[in-house]
Amino acid sequence: MIDEEMVNALNRQLNAELYSGYMYLSMAAYFESIDLSGFANWNRVHAQEEFTHGMKFYDYLVSRGARVTLTEIEAPPTEWEGAFAVFDHVLRHEQLVTGLINKLVDLAISQKDHATNNFLQWFVAEQVEEEETAGGILKKVKLAGDNSSALLLLDKDLMGSSTGSATE
Repeated sequence: MIDEEMVNALNRQLNAELYSGYMYLSMAAYFESIDLSGFANWNRVHAQEEFTHGMKFYDYLVSRGARVTLTEIEAPPTEWEGAFAVFDHVLRHEQLVTGLINKLVDLAISQKDHATNNFLQWFVAEQVEEEETAGGILKKVKLAGDNSSALLLLDKDLMGSSTGSATE
């Protein structure tokens, strides 16, 4: 039986993952509005990935016989001051999510909940990848600076992204 404190914490994370998807979808809409469809594509792909992460928490809770509790999802930002601002936000958000996952792992360890700890290890590894990818794109956007040709090349590179990586 899974502890009620753990159930509540996993439900909060499920909702945080859904918020992440909502945030990335808002970023995609922003990029669509300024005709950067490659950046929009990257964010749409990432939104879907975050919704999938939320469903992993959903399915895990169900498999443990726990009740899934969905809560209100806060409205994400809808405007940014360009690609650098978006990917700075992305990196900071992924660092926040890493902290949330680490707290879940700490709770699982403190409760000697080996099944949940095992489940969470996938997310630990995933967050390393998330931060690396976001940080890499942020560096490229920073290098592009005010050079619209460089930004359009990066946009073209992100158009083919199906996994969120700018180096596919």
